[in-house]
Amino acid sequence: MAQHEEVIEALNDLIVINNDRIAGYEKAYSETKEIETDLRSMFNNLADQSRANVADLNNLVRSLGGEPETGTMTSGKLYRVWMDIRSLFSWDNRRAVLENAEGGEDAARKAYDEAVNSVEFPKEIMDLLVRQQSAIHNAHDTLKRERDRQRDLPQYPLTT
Repeated sequence: MAQHEEVIEALNDLIVINNDRIAGYEKAYSETKEIETDLRSMFNNLADQSRANVADLNNLVRSLGGEPETGTMTSGKLYRVWMDIRSLFSWDNRRAVLENAEGGEDAARKAYDEAVNSVEFPKEIMDLLVRQQSAIHNAHDTLKRERDRQRDLPQYPLTT
């Protein structure tokens, strides 16, 4: 039973990080301009990815007799507040939103890396977590490439 508790706790930690991703990508979506359809589409897709992750993780927690977490971490809330403040001072909103999204992905990657390396999960759970982990690593790399592409473009402050 102690192993089930450890697995449930680890899965609930991953639910929380995915809830943070959802909230972060919803915030990132709202921080982008309507004409930035490429970013808005990416942020929607990444939020949907986390919603699917949460649904899978919730099912696993319930199947083990646990109660799935529903909230977010304090750091996730602080991250969203920081994004609000940063966007107020940034003339390069697109790059700022991408940098913040990449930072959120760093936290998600770390959470998954720690979970799969520190808990002895049953094979079917580990297989699912490795697939989710891989998707999060891919999301991070995509955001980083787009952020780097923005950084390499000439930057001109807006004038009034």
